[in-house]
Amino acid sequence: MDDIFCVYEAKDLLGEGPIWNELENKLYWCDNLRPCIHRYDPANGEVKTWPMKEEVGSLVFRKKDGKIVAGMKSGFAFLDLDAGTVDYIVNPEPETGNCLNDGKVDRAGRYWCGTINRDLKTKNGALYRLDTNLTSHKMDYGVIASNGIAFSPDDKTMYFSDSRSAVVWAYDLDIASGEISNKRVFIENTKVDGATVDTEGNYWCAHVHEWHVGQHDPKGRLIRKIKMPVRQPTMCTFGGEKFDILYVTSTRNFLQPGEAETTPLAGSLFAIHNVGARGYAEPRFGG
Repeated sequence: MDDIFCVYEAKDLLGEGPIWNELENKLYWCDNLRPCIHRYDPANGEVKTWPMKEEVGSLVFRKKDGKIVAGMKSGFAFLDLDAGTVDYIVNPEPETGNCLNDGKVDRAGRYWCGTINRDLKTKNGALYRLDTNLTSHKMDYGVIASNGIAFSPDDKTMYFSDSRSAVVWAYDLDIASGEISNKRVFIENTKVDGATVDTEGNYWCAHVHEWHVGQHDPKGRLIRKIKMPVRQPTMCTFGGEKFDILYVTSTRNFLQPGEAETTPLAGSLFAIHNVGARGYAEPRFGG
């Protein structure tokens, strides 16, 4: 049986990007629409929050100094939370007004991040790869809301979703060159938001608007659902010292009239124990 705990009632408008810092044994995540970055310490339940000046779609850690690299409204940026500084690297879409959204680092140290059109209708978003030399490359295009980025444990497959179009694609990944090919449908007719992969290669994802987190096998078949206490989970990641706790963020942004009263935990951070699977430390950006 899954043990689901609300570990912090954040009341995030759009909680996103949970990532476990294995050197600190703490979890970081962001509120995209009320811009800030949170840090949760499971040892004592303490949460620290840093307000941000603009939207943060995802965050990763830098191998060089352990600081944060983020995908933001104005592009990729290095963040120093203690100093309060934001040093922009590159904005891959200065002309569209789109924002960088979901993102992950591959095991070669590249940061993959896609954009989102805030009207949630126009398919002018794209997938980008930020290389360790700080150059940005467009890798795919024609999406509304980029989400679901994850990499298989053998580094041969990359996953990427358009949550508004209700499709997840799989690509062959050449980890040496960073090129992707052989795009095919992995999951369809499901609005997948943020995702991660366990050590067995199963794809865990938030089925946003559908009350649950799903576990899909490497062929895309849904093999398990975990019912959440909120209708709109947004992203999941493995954490804890053994990477056997599934942390899940959520949103209040899409609440229907009356739902704030009936689902008061919307926008909270959850921890699921006893899921019977383990993840791994997320790779760090090599630039």
